[in-house]
Amino acid sequence: MIDRVIIDGFKRFENEEFEFRNLTVLAGRNGAGKTSLIHSLLLVENAIRRNDGTAQLNGPYDLELGWFEDLVNINRFGTNPEFVIGLEADGGETTWTFSKGDTNLYAAVKRSGEGRIPSFSTNPRSFQYISAERLGPRLTQRSSAKPAMLLEVGHTGAHVAQVIERLIPYSVPVARLAGDKSRGPTLLKDQTEFWLTDIVRPTALDTSELAGTDVIALRFKTPEGDWVRPTNMGFGVSYALPIIVAALTASDGGLLIVENPEAHLHPGGQSEMGRFLAQMAASGLQVIVETHSDHVLNGIRLAIGGGASLVSDQAVVHYFPDGEQAPQKLTFTRGGSFLDWPSGFFDQYRIDVAKLTQLPRLP
Repeated sequence: MIDRVIIDGFKRFENEEFEFRNLTVLAGRNGAGKTSLIHSLLLVENAIRRNDGTAQLNGPYDLELGWFEDLVNINRFGTNPEFVIGLEADGGETTWTFSKGDTNLYAAVKRSGEGRIPSFSTNPRSFQYISAERLGPRLTQRSSAKPAMLLEVGHTGAHVAQVIERLIPYSVPVARLAGDKSRGPTLLKDQTEFWLTDIVRPTALDTSELAGTDVIALRFKTPEGDWVRPTNMGFGVSYALPIIVAALTASDGGLLIVENPEAHLHPGGQSEMGRFLAQMAASGLQVIVETHSDHVLNGIRLAIGGGASLVSDQAVVHYFPDGEQAPQKLTFTRGGSFLDWPSGFFDQYRIDVAKLTQLPRLP
């Protein structure tokens, strides 16, 4: 598990450290640095996966980071600009120094330290990133050219139907099962349906590979209803599905990064999504969540305060007030609250209600 991320000279971070736990929540203003923190992890993953002393700045995960000069903190720009990303894990520290490569579209990378980081290993589904820009409802999905054991849903959810189809015999770990552990089968498809039902609405799903093609069809059904195409089911299911499947199939000790898990979900579904992610984090999977939803946060708080899964010292929040102020670390109490609730941190509901009470009462 990643215990700490150290960023030196990357984008808005001149010199910053972030403590990570089983569940790490990134919240705050737009453009304040949450995505930059995620980008630092994606760059490290790309450098490790390539293992050739370079990292692509554009392309992997549909990143469009621009030129190398765009990534160097303005206060670190000199004759030899560079930035450093360090990870502490399992008691060891490893750093990656990024400098300008032969072109602005690549960075040259030097690694120092031999810390072991299980979530960046070659184990199947040990590092998964679910982007905010996920695919909406599609009639069919194309297959990935990977063997079943290496399949993952992809950062846009483009291969979620294939993962469900090919991993039919996969049994979900007990700690990740939905609701009552005696509720029913533990196979991936069944558990995906159970979690979809809790988060979105009662839903059954079916996948079928079209013979002679690399195309897989996906369809859904509600109780007492007929099978319908994804385009007739709405965005909520399509956006939640890859998050659920990625978490249920992730390797133990793996890392799951999710942006905007609340997208297209009803407030009640957002709260259930928070509870789901909290349970996944308690199951041996490290989860990083970037969210703008107080409902997702409250689902996490209920999971902690209710004692159902995650305990308070397994979670942390990093609040980004704006692009000028340093991020603030917030820790949970055993009851699911915070010792300190800074101004601007998910307090808009209270502010709006206070304003409403001051409006003149009109017939």
